[in-house]
Amino acid sequence: MVDLKRVFIKGGILSPSELKQIIDYAASLGLDALHFGSRQDIIFPEHTSNTTIEHQFSKLSTSMISDTEYSNIVCSYVSADIFFNTSWLSGVTYLYIIESFKHQPKLKINITDPKQQLVPLFSGQLNFIASQQEDYWYLNLKLPNWEDSVYYPVLVYSWDISSISKKIEEIYTDAEDVDELFMLVNSEIETNNRTIETPLKVDFKPFPYYEGMNKMGIKQYWLGLYWRNNQYNLKFLRDFCNFCLDNRVGKICITPWKSFIVKGIPKERKLMLEKLLGKAGINVRHSLLELNWHLPVNDSNALLLKKYIVQNFDQNDISTYGLTFAIVNNSSENSYFTSIVVEKNSPPTLVKDFKVRDTYNVLYCENFNPNTQKYKVYAQDVDKIELSGLLMELSQLYFDEFGNEPDNNDAGKNNKIIEKMTAHQCADCLTLYDASFGDEKANIAPGTLFESLENTYQCSVCEAPKESFVIVEF
Repeated sequence: MVDLKRVFIKGGILSPSELKQIIDYAASLGLDALHFGSRQDIIFPEHTSNTTIEHQFSKLSTSMISDTEYSNIVCSYVSADIFFNTSWLSGVTYLYIIESFKHQPKLKINITDPKQQLVPLFSGQLNFIASQQEDYWYLNLKLPNWEDSVYYPVLVYSWDISSISKKIEEIYTDAEDVDELFMLVNSEIETNNRTIETPLKVDFKPFPYYEGMNKMGIKQYWLGLYWRNNQYNLKFLRDFCNFCLDNRVGKICITPWKSFIVKGIPKERKLMLEKLLGKAGINVRHSLLELNWHLPVNDSNALLLKKYIVQNFDQNDISTYGLTFAIVNNSSENSYFTSIVVEKNSPPTLVKDFKVRDTYNVLYCENFNPNTQKYKVYAQDVDKIELSGLLMELSQLYFDEFGNEPDNNDAGKNNKIIEKMTAHQCADCLTLYDASFGDEKANIAPGTLFESLENTYQCSVCEAPKESFVIVEF
């Protein structure tokens, strides 16, 4: 896990020719395989730089970076056109947004569609999540040193995502809360925000099967490829890139699950690709038991543990449809995005001369939905031999609860359900402007957004100018 070099691939999207140049770089280091990272990046061991190949990389949209202060941009372009998606959100929109980033972010940025399940929504620090309003996004913030995650008070316009991200990165340390951050951003850059009319609601959907050759419309296919050990052979990758270039397949997409997906394979080339996969001995029909795991890069112990647990699942004929699992090394900095997590504890520091057996914690998220971001401890300090049984118990619990929606009527017995709303309020006399009602005195019809009002608009009570209004939550 140390001395790994990362190639940042914006949104996990790259062309076959770009991947070929990365393959050439890896080959120049004497490697025969590549790893994929959890943030749709490419990873391989650190090595003395080859200046000729480094120069080639400067011409690409990718970045060779080993400095941990930078982060890759994650996006769900990989899911577009093959899984459920928000109606207005196309692959072209993702590409325009990704290309608008001219700086290398230091904060983790996610740009995702809440209708899909393949790419996690909340694993970043700036999480842009598509709304039902065309070209507008919710922004969930989990900023360093901020105690809780919060939502930006307005919807963000697609073409403002890069500029708002850059500005937040520059000034978030000067803000005490999200309202102050919002005011600071708007004081420095012009944005085309929109009022949030409905809070974000993300429904739970089972994790999809994403491997193999699958139909995409009438005349095309998409291919998902996964290798158990996350070591992608350079020779096969080079042959695969050549196939893509010869058949006008323009994009290769890396997933956060250490795999990749290629869309738009012509129907008449399907047999040719199947032959290529067969000659390379590539298995394209792993069980979902294999595909729904997330492991640290280059961690052989985690891989062995996964094989042990999956083998037990298989022997007991266990279904894990819809669930996802992770094996991680216990750390306060961990950010999870799977249904169930197995944490490996650090060995006791006081014991130096004796080999101590590894112990693990088992956690699961509320309603088994990773988007809740709320994890519960199911077991602590258990031995490896107990893990399979515990995960089977959780799997059974998941299916017992599957499809049961929380009863909000019962929730009121012990807890108040509070719906938060926002409106624009005059800072001088505290009069509220609510878009759903408009302003009858000023002849402004119901449904008129505050942002659509003329700059000459004045408070109907105290005649304060439009700029005196601030967004409030109630």
